[in-house]
Parts: sequence; structure tokens; C-alpha cells
Amino acid sequence: MKAAVCYDFGKPLVIEDVEIDPPRKGEVKVRVAATGICHSDIHDIKGELPGPLPFVPGHECAGHVVETGEEVVSVQTGDPVVVTFIPHCGKCFYCTSGFPHLCQAQWPLDTETRLRNHEGRPLIAKAKTGAFAEYVVVEESQVVKVPVNIPLDRAALLACAVITGFGAVVSRMQVKPMSSVVVIGCGGIGLNALQGAAFAGAHPIIAIDILDLKLKASMAFGATHAINAAQCDPIGAIKQLTGGLGADYVFITLGSSQAIRQGFSMTGSRGAAVIIGLPPVKESLTLSPLEFVRDERSLTGCFMGSVNLGIDIPRLVSLYLNGRLKLDELITGRYPLDRINEAIASLESGEALRNMIIFNP
Repeated sequence: MKAAVCYDFGKPLVIEDVEIDPPRKGEVKVRVAATGICHSDIHDIKGELPGPLPFVPGHECAGHVVETGEEVVSVQTGDPVVVTFIPHCGKCFYCTSGFPHLCQAQWPLDTETRLRNHEGRPLIAKAKTGAFAEYVVVEESQVVKVPVNIPLDRAALLACAVITGFGAVVSRMQVKPMSSVVVIGCGGIGLNALQGAAFAGAHPIIAIDILDLKLKASMAFGATHAINAAQCDPIGAIKQLTGGLGADYVFITLGSSQAIRQGFSMTGSRGAAVIIGLPPVKESLTLSPLEFVRDERSLTGCFMGSVNLGIDIPRLVSLYLNGRLKLDELITGRYPLDRINEAIASLESGEALRNMIIFNP
């Protein structure tokens, strides 16, 4: 099979022939139909997130099951599935407490790989997925069967961008109607946070970015106001739009400590700033404890929208099929695998909301 491999941080991915092992007990092999390019992939390729080389990036995909290992019961050959990077055992403290996205179990794919290059060199499947490839082998709990009538390039978005942004608002913070919401960063995740806020009945819903293209898109995804942070003081603008109070919720989708600090400053008394984006591991953040105590503000994180895959993905599919969730509008470009570096460059430049790698049917 063909795969895109990262051999050196900051360098273009190499497209080459790769061998993939059959699935083992509890694993599923999927022929990938489409994979979305996420900013986390770019952080990986640049070396800003931990992990050794070489690896196959990619974690937001959908496709068809082609083979199952022993004891797999939830899917069978031919099923269309969304593939995530969140396995869950169903038995640990967090799984049984209703938080399977925080599962603490150890998995064979944490320490093993099913991939090798043509020289026999092991290749890491990044995020236990490695979806910049024609096939993936993943744990059974990483896949969710979807209806045949949802296009798989749209379904792939549910593996990361949608559940992360929409879920942060609806599931993690459970935003109430008429709450004021700010979203910093209007890429794929930010736009889904905006439509999550609209779904929850928030008002005002304020989008912040430095690119007018993305701010224009934000209005279609539920924003009531758009602020170009390069053209004004965004903190002052938020205070003005919230009657001098500050926002009830600020969702920070940019992987930047500076953005986190700025977002926290936008919250009002009892407001919450929510970190969604992944800053480089070497970045740090300094805040005064008085900023928390005096106004009872909070700063928290959200991992993958606090998703419960087996419940939330079918619900999101239903919303899409009934015209209540935007997926088509998220996709800017579709590229074959051999143009993946072009697709990455387009996303990194800000030209694209979400670019997809499309594989042969």
C-alpha cells in the first residue's frame, strides 16, 4: 500500500510503498476512503509534539472494514466506519464513570506497530492510526459504524474536527442558552465550536481570527459577530460586545499559550476559558492566582470534545443527515495522496478550512 511517511521533522512527507500486517485479536483493518488534515498533524510533522521518527501521520479518517481480528463483534467486513484515535476498554475507572475518552487502559498499539517500509524498518502509526495511508489497523473500539448514505469524506470529519469543537461546547461545558460564547481560531475545530454554540442557543457567539476568509466562514457556522484580531484590541471588543462583563465561555482552538492567556482575559466573572488546541510541548503559561479567586473564573481543558464515540457519532450523523449539522461546508479541497504536501501547505497558509486526502474507491 501507499503511505505518507515523516522521516525528518519539518521536511516534506515521503510517499512510498509500505507493508501493513493483518489485524490481530481485537483489531480491525480498514481501507481508507478519506482522511482530513488537522493542525495536530502539522504540529506532529514539525516535531512540536512528542514522539519518535519515522511515522505515518493522520488520525481523522473514514473507510470500509476489510478484515477483522479474533473477538471483534461490533463491525464486520464491508461496514463503512469512522476511524478515531480514541480506544476505550469499557472497564477502567473512567470508562465506567462515563468518560471513555479518558480511558487509562494500555493497548498493544501503544508499543507495537503494524507498519514497515520497503526496507523492513518499523513505522509508527501516529495516534495509533496512521491515516495518511491506504489502509489502517486499529483497535476495535476506535471505529464506529456509520450509515451507508453519509459520504465518507464528510464522515471522516466526525473523527476529530467535529467531535472536538462541537463536543467542547455541547458535552464538555454544556453551554446554556443565552450564554455568551467566544471562539478564538476559526479553522475546522473552531467552526465546529461555533456551530455547537449555535446549537446550544448561545448569544452572542463571537468569532475571532486574523483572516477575513475564516471570519466570513464563521458567520455561516453560527457566529453572530466576527472580530479580526489583527485590526483591533480583541479583549476590548469582547468587553464591549458583552456589555462590559466579559464572556461566559471562551474556547481557544489555537495551539498557542499567548492565545490561551488572551482568551482567559476575555472571560467575565465566573466565566470559563477552555483550551482545545494543542500548544507545542515546550510552551508554558503564567497566570496570577488572584485572577481566579477574585472573579471566580476558571481555566480548563477539553480532550476530543469529551466524546462518547458510540453515542455521539451516531447522533452527529443524524444531525447531518437531517440538515442540522454542517459538514460539506467544512471541506475546502480534496487531494490525492501524492499531493499531500500541497494540501498541508494550503491548510498551514490559512487558505483552507479543512483539506481532505481522498483515496481510490
